[in-house]
Amino acid sequence: MKRMESEVYWKAVTERDVRFDGSFVFAVATTGIFCRPSCAARRPNRANVRFFAEYAEAEACGYRSCKRCRPKSVDEADPTVAAVVQACRELEDFPEATLEQLAACVNLSAFHLQRIFKQIIGVSPKKYMEAIRMERFKDEVRGGSDVVTAMYEAGFGSSRGLYEKAAENLGMTPAVYQKGGKGMQINFAVVDCELGKMLVARTNRGICSVTFGDDTESLQHDLVAEFPNAEIAEDAEHLKNSITAISDYLAGKQKRLMLPLDLQATAFQLRVWEMLRKIPYGETRSYSEIAESLGDKKKVRAVARACATNKVALVIPCHRVIASDGKLSGYRWGITRKERLLAKEKNDSTEN
Repeated sequence: MKRMESEVYWKAVTERDVRFDGSFVFAVATTGIFCRPSCAARRPNRANVRFFAEYAEAEACGYRSCKRCRPKSVDEADPTVAAVVQACRELEDFPEATLEQLAACVNLSAFHLQRIFKQIIGVSPKKYMEAIRMERFKDEVRGGSDVVTAMYEAGFGSSRGLYEKAAENLGMTPAVYQKGGKGMQINFAVVDCELGKMLVARTNRGICSVTFGDDTESLQHDLVAEFPNAEIAEDAEHLKNSITAISDYLAGKQKRLMLPLDLQATAFQLRVWEMLRKIPYGETRSYSEIAESLGDKKKVRAVARACATNKVALVIPCHRVIASDGKLSGYRWGITRKERLLAKEKNDSTEN
């Protein structure tokens, strides 16, 4: 099964999304049992999960039907979800397909497919296609291909297109972090800035951490605690360009900050972070406004959690999200820093 398709299925399992019942089953290697996506049983370890389009395939591999959710009793898949899943499979095989071609494959209008695809998957068909290409590029590079070969094999027509998508999509498929960062190599540097100390860290794929603090030791300790099994080394020279870009942004010399990122995130977090990056310099939005923009006013708390889990200050400007009453609630690096950032951005925007 293709990686992106597996990510869609895994999201459905983690959210116990009943809409996907009948579209696939998932099996757990440690129990030998297969279930429907909405099964209320304890969520399994991702590493032990396999997905099957039909329950007969799971049985052929030796798995038994779950007695709790009875996956074999599902009459048929939701036709809307089935169409979207089929569209995902078509994009896996032909990521260059246009929306019209994709819609024709699933017997829907382009307008209707666009709407239900984003509603169910969380991103548009175009964004999904871009994520497929980015994952193919990564696979080519990991397999030993040079960057140029990997770029064209993945379907990017130019290096500009590749790097723009790498920055814009935030790695639309969550970055594959092994437990505690095992196998990862992380370089970091701590510099002085107007908000105290700033730590910037990156993997070979992109920035994985931008944090503020009062002392170097605490920032280093937090980085090691987050990636206890990674190979972490201080290397200011390697991070020189990134630090300069972030420092210029912080000083108001640049109004937009686009850097390659390497982040672990859910599809919902990515959607929230993408919305945050669209908030203009010097402006703010409320948590409820972000939730409404995402199509669900009830997800205010989920939006707040997504902001709180942001690990790259400034690059993803979570400081621009405030409470509906205008209060500066919630900033993992301190309300005082949030207040100073917003005041400076507002002042710089007024002057310009």
